Amino acid sequence: FRLMSTLFFLFVLCLGIHAQQRLLGGDISLLPSYEEAGTVYRDEAGKAVAPLEYFKEEGWNAIRVRLFVEPDRASAEHKGEGVCQDLDYVMKLGQRIKKAGYQFMLDFHYSDTWADPGKQFMPYRWKNSGVASLPDSVYQYTRKSLEVMVKAGACPDLIQVGNEITNGMMWPAAKVEPLGKDNWDILVKLLESGAKACREVCPRAKIIIHTEKAGEWDKTKSYYNHLRQLDYDVIGLSYYPMWHKAVGVLGATLDSLAVNFPDKEVMIVDSEFYPISTEGQRIFTHELVAELRRHANVTGLFWWFPEENACGNTVTEGWLNRGLFDNRTGKSLPAMKEFSGF
Repeated sequence: FRLMSTLFFLFVLCLGIHAQQRLLGGDISLLPSYEEAGTVYRDEAGKAVAPLEYFKEEGWNAIRVRLFVEPDRASAEHKGEGVCQDLDYVMKLGQRIKKAGYQFMLDFHYSDTWADPGKQFMPYRWKNSGVASLPDSVYQYTRKSLEVMVKAGACPDLIQVGNEITNGMMWPAAKVEPLGKDNWDILVKLLESGAKACREVCPRAKIIIHTEKAGEWDKTKSYYNHLRQLDYDVIGLSYYPMWHKAVGVLGATLDSLAVNFPDKEVMIVDSEFYPISTEGQRIFTHELVAELRRHANVTGLFWWFPEENACGNTVTEGWLNRGLFDNRTGKSLPAMKEFSGF
């Protein structure tokens, strides 16, 4: 009887998650910079389009934007790669996103520059702070940032407390290893402080904890086990096939998350493919969408840097080839159409 009750509970829970609206979108943090440079975006036929309107026509219903603490302090190299999103920049873009009818995901980096598994630099303003004061610093910064957004009519619907924090954040104070034991106490306190501010200012927003070990279940499981008592809603994963193994491996991780963390939604909040070819990008997108459709616990898919479009501008130093527009013609790439199946 106990087994049957457990299975019934999981079944009902999965039905509930499956019934939720799936979010499809991308991180378009550099779009205002491209627009300011006069970049022209085109559909697959070559017709000029307004990106926010075009994405909606293609079925997108959510947009993500990153927020740095003081991006003016970033290195010249990182600025050249697109680090510029301060609170004023994000507030104005958030207003546009909300006005256009999208759900809005705000991605706190808690750094002055890129924060990812290989670097989580302590913001300059807290560099000389004692460890004991950091949780309150995170709370105050998060709360004040969200208050500005709400007042401006740009209230986030989803909030990432940290970006790709598999190895912790605000190094060295809260640097962790998924299978290690050091510094988890301070990391959890930082996340609790950020989450507390989110709940107070944006009570309806979903809180996301974002990691990037989608191809390594042991590390993913260990990481989220450390956060069993944390108040959050969504397990956010990065998935890049060149680093995180085949789509089938991702599928196995998603299955395991459904069993081990049945109360959490899962979203792919960062994904893209360095295309060997345009067709390679399309095939990857098709396979990824097909895999995600198999998992009732997956409620979101966000492409990273879809707005990349180097046709006639120099917004970034060099091409990353991660976007959904051709860098030579500005036309929408075939992969865009593959998202419709999500």
